[in-house]
Amino acid sequence: MKKKYQNGFFLFGLAVLVIMVSQLDFSEVWQHICMAGYWFLAVVAIWALLYMMNTLSWYIIIHNGLPRKSQVSYWWLYKITISGFALNYATPGGLMGGEPYRIMSLKPKIGTERASSSVILFAMTHIFSHFWFWLLSVVLFIVTQPVNVAMGILLAATTCFCLTGIWFFMTGYKKGLAVRVMNLLSHLPFIKGWAMRFVEKRRKQLDRIDHQIAVLHEQNPKAFVCAVLSELGCRIASALEVYFILRVMMPEANYIACILILAFTSLFANMLFFMPLQLGGREGGFLMSAKGLGISSSAGIMVALLVRIRELIWTAIGLLLIKCEKN
Repeated sequence: MKKKYQNGFFLFGLAVLVIMVSQLDFSEVWQHICMAGYWFLAVVAIWALLYMMNTLSWYIIIHNGLPRKSQVSYWWLYKITISGFALNYATPGGLMGGEPYRIMSLKPKIGTERASSSVILFAMTHIFSHFWFWLLSVVLFIVTQPVNVAMGILLAATTCFCLTGIWFFMTGYKKGLAVRVMNLLSHLPFIKGWAMRFVEKRRKQLDRIDHQIAVLHEQNPKAFVCAVLSELGCRIASALEVYFILRVMMPEANYIACILILAFTSLFANMLFFMPLQLGGREGGFLMSAKGLGISSSAGIMVALLVRIRELIWTAIGLLLIKCEKN
């Protein structure tokens, strides 16, 4: 990647990170970190392993159809994965920052169109796994929690939403998604003019990217399943950070309850995708889900705050890794 683009990504992410840090109450942060003790270190450390699972999914996608002696090593990809997610956390719209960075980093190794299709497919797989995670959580809730009429309606709506998302992405895997997404954007206010011009100008490139997405999916179904399972496993394992934090205040904390808290929080926060670091969405999601499962508000606040600090720490690590890239 060219030095000017690398510096641009770094400075943008750093500026947003500084703004986010400046909003914190440092005395409250320190109080909760001291209360969590070594469990907070476990919360931060577990994400080194979770990012490995994310990287494995992308590594499978990239090497599906590439020669064995590829220039794309797992550990280089691990660094790009962490930096990409750091930019996603810091960027309004979520995928607006990390995906261009991933494409530009990968382009010199496997070409623009192959890099674009693999990054889009990885993003699709990441989001696709969320729909399965939410659907699995609906089943867990029905099995483990009492369900009244209001909750039954909410769970039914969530199930319909998840099944619609799964259908949409399965169709996208078979036919490609680049053109479909751009056509969808062309109907949205404020950006529809730009989207229509973009599609008209780059129709051939978008068609080729969609063709490569379809080929990558069809030529090795086992690789596709492994990539999805790796992402889904990452979603389930990420509930460990909620479990670690709750153990401080609730030694009887239940891991299934932690999965349900994470599922509801991520669903609620993703509805506020336009906010940097989903500011406010995660905190509100943690508080509502904790209350719904009979967990105290103080425990919900502690989980929300420490998860936010973990995100800031890994965002800072990801931004530093951008500067560690060799040019």
